[in-house]
Amino acid sequence: MKIGVLALQGAVAEHIQMLSSLEIEAVAVRLPSELDSLDALIIPGGESTTMSRLLSDYGLKEPIRDLIDEGLPAFGTCAGLVLLARKVDRLDAGPIGVMDIEVKRNAFGRQVNSFEADLATQALGDRPFHGIFIRAPLIDKAGPGIEVLCQYNDAIVAARQGKVLACAFHPELTDDPRFHRYFLDLIRGDGLAKGSRR
Repeated sequence: MKIGVLALQGAVAEHIQMLSSLEIEAVAVRLPSELDSLDALIIPGGESTTMSRLLSDYGLKEPIRDLIDEGLPAFGTCAGLVLLARKVDRLDAGPIGVMDIEVKRNAFGRQVNSFEADLATQALGDRPFHGIFIRAPLIDKAGPGIEVLCQYNDAIVAARQGKVLACAFHPELTDDPRFHRYFLDLIRGDGLAKGSRR
């Protein structure tokens, strides 16, 4: 299995390190040609406005959208969640737009309002997942094909649509590989809910 990590900006090395710890080949992706032969793509946390502009500048937005629409599994964390959404507040360059969600950016406040919290998510088992929220977004609205995986104070902070997974926090900044393992299961086709396939 070969997974690309979008390497325009943000927590690229941390995702690559997490995948390497799971014995998965991970490669940095900066150009459209580097999307070839991938089994999946991760869009990391970072600054969503900058990343959205760079996606357009490097000619990546449309190829990524087409590949995901054709079935390429994708995983977005924090800014990656923002970029996967169909609708985002105040994002001039626009998202990739492949997930039927509406997202509010910086929903919990500025950098100084960053926080950590233990999150219950049945998809990962009984043990809570420790979420690291840094200028985090939230999912304001979710379409009928969206499976909500995790909430924080009634706000949706993790969800999936078929083989597209997104979370508002940074699992790559923890030493807990369960979200990445869950994504690997989605890539392999394990545990997909009825009616949720793209």
